[in-house]
Amino acid sequence: MEAEKFTISRSLLLSCNVFFALLFLSFVLLISNLQTTMASATTLKSTTKTYKTFIKNQCNSTTYPSDCYKSLSSYASTIKTNPVTLCNTSLYVTLEAARSYYVSISSLTMQKGLSRIDKGIVKDCVDVLGDCVDELTQSLNAMTNLGGSYEEIQFQMSNIKTWVSASITDEDTCTDGFVGRKVNSNVKKQITKCIKSLTRMTSNSLALINSLNNY
Repeated sequence: MEAEKFTISRSLLLSCNVFFALLFLSFVLLISNLQTTMASATTLKSTTKTYKTFIKNQCNSTTYPSDCYKSLSSYASTIKTNPVTLCNTSLYVTLEAARSYYVSISSLTMQKGLSRIDKGIVKDCVDVLGDCVDELTQSLNAMTNLGGSYEEIQFQMSNIKTWVSASITDEDTCTDGFVGRKVNSNVKKQITKCIKSLTRMTSNSLALINSLNNY
């Protein structure tokens, strides 16, 4: 009987030892995984900070640095520290804004009570924004496919700068119709707001493109 009790106690003790050993091993693995996760999170945070610092520094060379950083910082993981990708992203964001403003200003034609002058101003601005969309699209396509010999790249960069500059000129003409005319207050407000934002974004894109030292 005593021998049987000793055998049972020994078995229970071995079982307990195995249980606690497994429990300790699980705890060690949990701590290790937590440390790895924390280390990865810290590395990711540090990397993201580096990318955003790069964007901020590059945006400081633009006419509207705050607007530049605000529009591009959310693309930090895509841009990283690549100046060409930065320009691509800036052109992409600007093009998307131009398309959005094109739709917004086009919808003003549905507003009731517009005079013939109001409708003419809206139509002219919509036409101009259509040109801006085309010019920014050409710029983005060229920047995305940038490559070839030095001379070819120089030619492509020259075209890109010309298209972006033309877009800025077109945007400015959108508000020319206000001069010396009585314009519906909402039409004037909406067009001015859209054009101001788009002009700043386009100007910043051009500044970033001009800062590409390697080209």
